[in-house]
Amino acid sequence: MTTSKHPIRRTKIVATLGPASDQPGVLEAMIKAGVDVVRLNFSHGTQEDHSRRLAEVRAVADRLGRTVAALGDLQGPKIRIARFAEGAVTLKKGQPFVIDMAMDSNVGNSERVGCDYKSLAEDVSAGDRLLLDDGRLVLTVDAVTDSEVRTTVVEGGKLSNNKGINKQGGGLSAAALTDKDRDDLKAAVAMGVDYLAVSFPRSADDMREARELLGEAGRNIGLVAKVERAEAVADDQVLDDIIRASEAVMVARGDLGVEIGDAQLIGVQKRMITRARQLNRAVITATQMLETMISAPLPTRAEVFDVANAVLDGTDAVMLSAETAAGDYPVEAVQAMNRLCLGAEREKSAQESGHRMRQGFARPDEAIALSAMYAANHLKGVAAIACMTATGRTPLIASRIRSGLPIVGLAHNTLAQRRMALFRGVVSVLFEPGDVPVEELATRAVELLKSKGIAAQGDQVILTYGDRVNVDGSTNTMKIVEVGA
Repeated sequence: MTTSKHPIRRTKIVATLGPASDQPGVLEAMIKAGVDVVRLNFSHGTQEDHSRRLAEVRAVADRLGRTVAALGDLQGPKIRIARFAEGAVTLKKGQPFVIDMAMDSNVGNSERVGCDYKSLAEDVSAGDRLLLDDGRLVLTVDAVTDSEVRTTVVEGGKLSNNKGINKQGGGLSAAALTDKDRDDLKAAVAMGVDYLAVSFPRSADDMREARELLGEAGRNIGLVAKVERAEAVADDQVLDDIIRASEAVMVARGDLGVEIGDAQLIGVQKRMITRARQLNRAVITATQMLETMISAPLPTRAEVFDVANAVLDGTDAVMLSAETAAGDYPVEAVQAMNRLCLGAEREKSAQESGHRMRQGFARPDEAIALSAMYAANHLKGVAAIACMTATGRTPLIASRIRSGLPIVGLAHNTLAQRRMALFRGVVSVLFEPGDVPVEELATRAVELLKSKGIAAQGDQVILTYGDRVNVDGSTNTMKIVEVGA
């Protein structure tokens, strides 16, 4: 039996930082409540804001003895209308409305408005549907000129400055990486993020471009593909290629739901989570998970079930956006997410796996990692699986198997330690191997697990390691060790 008094939450929590988390004491309380990854959203705030926040995260995490990773999130080509002279207008069903690329950006009215995306007229044609403000308003395109998109309002309502535009079914050609993104990418590398999210990728080429821009300075930064375009999920091969070109993917349900429709989004979320796990990639489920907690201290029953379903689907992480960045209850939102994840993880289906039982393995480290997990799930008395790792890859592969046991990533450096903060079921612990024989490392590893309360006398621990310490992919050994006094 382990000496741990509290269950270890397997699903990780990503929390977005912002004005709400800047309030005195709030960030520390959020981290104590269970934040594993902080998100720096480059759509809002300045680079200086994000750098300051990350420095504070590092200081607080060190003080609390917690491992907290940082995710920089690039804005991407969010296509927006311009601004209204009065700040907002109300559009009525059936009325004509023009999106005018030649119009001054600040003088919109109830008849027409400017647009920051000058190629809109080239990307749409008569009969297309445009969705504004995350789908709250719907326009049908009647005609297109060189500079005007003339529409009829199908679903009206209040429309305010700078609201986003989506084309139903996708097809807007804006490049995934803008000039602002390239500048923010450099800043993110300089401030030392662990992950970088690329918004609106259409294909794996967009992820490869981001990889090239990261260069040598960013070689330890994991790329996260935010899947939010219809084109990215319309073809299974395209989606697979995007996943393979990334270290993680995000089910970005806001823009994606607008483009493909809510009815389709349900199945797409489940398929994305499953496919990411099959391809040994991490996956984050995001957008409106506890939306009502922006202004209320408790989630709705629907939100409870939304979080639980993502956990039961096998997501690595669930994400809070405005709830922690700008809401009234940022700490309570993290506490609620922690509570809901633990509740869902108690279900038997969250601890059983048939992952890749009929598929072959491509690499020795993959065979060892998955074999260790199946052994742990079927051998009585195992308290933990401990993987010595320089990169976090072996614990990642192991975490693709559902289990109720902790996977301990014995990280040879702090970069690997933080990388593993995103992986489901992985507890990362710094374990610098030094210059000692592998046999002695095994003894040290078991003693460390005892000191952390993860294993106790009489337990069994499954260790994985490689003959060549600190070499990526060298894991080739699995050992079952009984914990002594």
